[in-house]
Amino acid sequence: MTKRIFVRVVGESKGMFRKFIVSFGVVAIAALAGFAQSDGSQQNKTGRAGTFAIVNVRIVPVIGPVVESGTIVIRDGKIAAVGAGVSVPSGAERIDGKGLTAFPGMIDAATSLGLAEITQGANATMDLIEPGTMNANAKAITAINPHTSHVNVTRVNGVTTVHSAPAGGIISGQSTVINLNGSTQGEMSVVSEFALVVNFPRVTTGSFQPGVGFQQIDFNEALRRRDTQIEELKKIFTEAENYGRAKDAHAKDASLPRPATDLRLEAMIPYIRGERPVMFTVERERDIRSAVKFIADNKLKGIIVGGQEAWKAADDLRKHDVPVVFTNIYSLPVREDDPYDFLFSGPAMLHKMGVRFAVSTGDRGAEVRDLPYHAGLAGAYGLPREEALKSVTIYPAQILGIADRLGSIVTGKDANIVIADGDILDPRTNIKHLFIGGRLLPLTSRHTELFDSFKDRK
Repeated sequence: MTKRIFVRVVGESKGMFRKFIVSFGVVAIAALAGFAQSDGSQQNKTGRAGTFAIVNVRIVPVIGPVVESGTIVIRDGKIAAVGAGVSVPSGAERIDGKGLTAFPGMIDAATSLGLAEITQGANATMDLIEPGTMNANAKAITAINPHTSHVNVTRVNGVTTVHSAPAGGIISGQSTVINLNGSTQGEMSVVSEFALVVNFPRVTTGSFQPGVGFQQIDFNEALRRRDTQIEELKKIFTEAENYGRAKDAHAKDASLPRPATDLRLEAMIPYIRGERPVMFTVERERDIRSAVKFIADNKLKGIIVGGQEAWKAADDLRKHDVPVVFTNIYSLPVREDDPYDFLFSGPAMLHKMGVRFAVSTGDRGAEVRDLPYHAGLAGAYGLPREEALKSVTIYPAQILGIADRLGSIVTGKDANIVIADGDILDPRTNIKHLFIGGRLLPLTSRHTELFDSFKDRK
């Protein structure tokens, strides 16, 4: 028996109801249109495996000298052979690389790709921030969206691997390193839980409040607030250390009391013991020095992310061997009297002062594809050309602890390889072939589909 529900609309309610129906229809159509435009079909194109031989190609291994004309053999997802005298195995699919250059896939070491889709106006597409200030147990890998539209538009530009981190609070959670290919988080994962992300407390002398505007804060009050937050951070690190010791003691002697399970403290144990890195998001010199001191005092494996004034703290960074993931190439200087191009030369200054570094977009997803241009701009402002390429290949691989697998074209490493018709850091260069994990991927994305749809229209 079919049940029907009748809505009686009278007077003014009738007009309001009609407006509701029209509004609901517009929203529904917009939602359907959005779904049709970003339905994940591109992200399901995960390429094909096989044995490949890229012949007659110029090879830039990053580690070691350039091979002007050589062969790269890819088998079982790995680089099986590389060099000038390499023979092509029988049954391998040949790819002619004449006039082309092979580079290792680029790596962006500070993004939130896969955690954020539409950053303004579509909260359901955002899984970037957890409530509260201490969320060490939050894992980015569980929230990664393998079907995000950002995957394809990024990888077709030569970026094959990213480090994706949560945000918000003081301890944001645990980051992950992923390849930009795969239908599940597990297929994409390179390092499922990489680093503990800490937004290190900083001196802030003003803040913007909705409906009120910018509110100036007294400098001494700003210092007090910063110091209070640092003490809170120290406290939770101490609690995690004590929690780990209590667990170890109980494991050795079952007669000792077993500590009550605390998921936040549990998650922090490998980080406070230096088994995994802790990434500190920080920009200004005084705050960087404070973060480095915190790293040294707690014997952490620390990494600075952001680092706008990191070169000013180069002595502390070198002394404690703390690398910097520089994310400010496209940023505006924070001081009014700094020149507009002040930050373009940041990587060159770090290189000159002997600080380990990598160049990153620092983007949530949509603009990670611009990574080669960030490095290229750094190269135009003092960073040697070879160093600019290393800053988005082997250097981020080293900082992320994956240099034994990625970041260079070396026999035995994972086959994340980009074949291009020019300098990979040049905006005029086109990617001709792309491999991630040894799979030959189609060079298509939502952007290429739209381009093909509109390019011949009058």
